[in-house]
Amino acid sequence: MRENTALTTWREGGQTIGAWLSIGNAYTAETMAGMGFDWLCVDLQHGMLSYDDLKYMLPAISTRESIPLVRVPWNEPYEIMKALDAGAYGVIVPMVNNREEALQAVAACRYPPDGGRSFGPVRAAMYGGRGYASEANSQIACIAMVETAEALDNLDEIATTPGLDAIYIGPSDLAYAIGLNGPGDFENPKHIETVNLIYETCRKHGLAVGMHTGSLAYTNRYLEQGFNFVNLGTDSAFMARTAVSELSQAKQTKEAEREKTGY
Repeated sequence: MRENTALTTWREGGQTIGAWLSIGNAYTAETMAGMGFDWLCVDLQHGMLSYDDLKYMLPAISTRESIPLVRVPWNEPYEIMKALDAGAYGVIVPMVNNREEALQAVAACRYPPDGGRSFGPVRAAMYGGRGYASEANSQIACIAMVETAEALDNLDEIATTPGLDAIYIGPSDLAYAIGLNGPGDFENPKHIETVNLIYETCRKHGLAVGMHTGSLAYTNRYLEQGFNFVNLGTDSAFMARTAVSELSQAKQTKEAEREKTGY
């Protein structure tokens, strides 16, 4: 079976850099895959896309070496299984509140006897290759998002869930969970303290830990702290930032020329 290089790196204590795909388009996905990210996550929870988009985006990512992940809409077994059958090499499961919910996510990712995943890797077996059925349980990443007040109360229980590969922090929902204002409150000492608590808990239990960011500055911060996987940004944000920057420069040039020529 094709190796999940991102998961291997996390298990060895290494670090990876990924990006988020929120545009439902195979061409965009293939373009992002060509940039050299260690992994790419198709966002079915908040992205402007559906399963119909996913089934074209995953093959597009497969043209390169980036590991394809999917953030499923919710912790529903059928959502997880369909994403895996389509060729995802891992799922990020939002709003996991306790060990019971973490176990439910793990079970949906594992074939018996380790879990309850139904067998039908329609495209996954083509992408994964020979040995998928026997090796998928050790190569598919199950990642729980910690981003609610209940999850913080049950942090140790979640982090010691058998079969869970990693915890991923959703910083905006986490800010709401601790009584802050959500996006833009990440420099609040209470937010920093909570992120550090999650990080240290994962380290204590030997679990990989990831962080969702939207900028190079935050990505560098969390890589320097030791996070195993960090999201650099989203496809739409990369497009917008480049457009704004270059358009601003072009307008400055146009204005300078107008002042020189009067036209």
